[in-house]
Amino acid sequence: MTLRLLSAGAAHAIVHTVARAAGLEVEGSFGAVGAILERFDAGEACDVVILTRKQVDQLAAQGRVVPDTVADLGTVATAIAVRSGQPAPDVAGEDALRDALLAADAIYLPDPVRATAGIHFMKVVEALGIRAAVEPRLRIFPNGATAMREMAASRGRAVGCTQATEILATPGMQLVASLPRGFDLDTVYTAAANAKAPNPKAAATFVARLTGPATQSDRSAAGFR
Repeated sequence: MTLRLLSAGAAHAIVHTVARAAGLEVEGSFGAVGAILERFDAGEACDVVILTRKQVDQLAAQGRVVPDTVADLGTVATAIAVRSGQPAPDVAGEDALRDALLAADAIYLPDPVRATAGIHFMKVVEALGIRAAVEPRLRIFPNGATAMREMAASRGRAVGCTQATEILATPGMQLVASLPRGFDLDTVYTAAANAKAPNPKAAATFVARLTGPATQSDRSAAGFR
């Protein structure tokens, strides 16, 4: 049996880790939460949906996911990344973060309209007062995973910002630190079985395994708290 998912990109790696351990085949779409929600709203078939807690709670209230299956994978921090082997900049406070971004040749991030990290990062550069300075160096991709893959293949003094799970899952990338206090963002990601799931029992079982105590260490290793 193959389960189909519509999922936030932040959960991509853990979904496949848990599915492999359970001997399950999974397929589907992983990306910016705004884009994934649009696909779910359009009626794209899936067994399991993974979005932010707020989004899943809204779907449960509308009867579009099975309320009894709703469960959190955990919290993911929005974080700063560099390529493996590249010196890690100091991003421990407002001034240090500003300096690190201004010093970068390029800044990689996900969609600033549909992706949680991309939306937040643009608020951060606005709050730092450096949007005009860094805008020519922004390298924007549909989701964090793609942004990190492209950054891993880049040259120069690049800096990236996306969800910690996407940084940790990308070969050639190194997580520097979460955004500093006052600029930080922690996002709770939540799974649920689609109320119209083609495989409802298997969907509920997979959500329970994905979010349960047996896979807690896997989620922690992937960057969930």
